Amino acid sequence: MSSERLHGPVSPTEAAELQTVQIPDEVFDVFNGLIAQNLNRGHSRVLQKDVVEQLEARGLDRSKIFDQHWLDVEDSYRTAGWTVSYDRPVYYAGESFDAYFDFKAGKVQ
Repeated sequence: MSSERLHGPVSPTEAAELQTVQIPDEVFDVFNGLIAQNLNRGHSRVLQKDVVEQLEARGLDRSKIFDQHWLDVEDSYRTAGWTVSYDRPVYYAGESFDAYFDFKAGKVQ
């Protein structure tokens, strides 16, 4: 985002850029490692609990990870060429599984 744009409303594109900039590099490092570790035929499933566990091992605070929305990385990876989805259980519906991110290699343009 341009540094001359310091006042006034933010556009949706600028807001997405600001969100990405505010996510610590450690978050992307952990996601990148887990994506690569789990990659199979252009698809990688990354469990949220594995991301959080590795971030806590690096000294990041669990509450801050969630309060600051540091796991909201989908748009950043979409911009990088991935198709990304996120799924978590709906407890009141009786679902029981670990929340996860699915990364699929996007089409080369």
